[in-house]
Amino acid sequence: QVQLVESGGGLVQSGGSLRLSCAVSGSKFVVNAMHWYRQAPGKQRELVATITSGGTTNYADSVKGRFTVSRDNAKNTMYLQMDSLQPEDTAVYYCNARIVVLTTLRQDDYWGQGTQVTVSS
Repeated sequence: QVQLVESGGGLVQSGGSLRLSCAVSGSKFVVNAMHWYRQAPGKQRELVATITSGGTTNYADSVKGRFTVSRDNAKNTMYLQMDSLQPEDTAVYYCNARIVVLTTLRQDDYWGQGTQVTVSS
């Protein structure tokens, strides 16, 4: 069974940094595109960053120049380096990955459980 497990959230002051991780566990799978989403209280979930299996990245305008997404394919892990954090970055951050399970050849979207990021002013 494939699972995504996030870590690295917490409380940080405005201007600070955090690094989130998203590890894919299980067996016999291939991870395609991976994404970070976030959802602030009372708001819809929004796409923050994307990284393809080949390493191509894309960012929401609100985080460009401050956040960096990367992945280690050998470890099946994606990272989100968040710098110059602002109070408006406060949200629950979720990782998402499109994964093919090799035993069934079925491709599905998988989600992590979410990790809270709180930025104080």
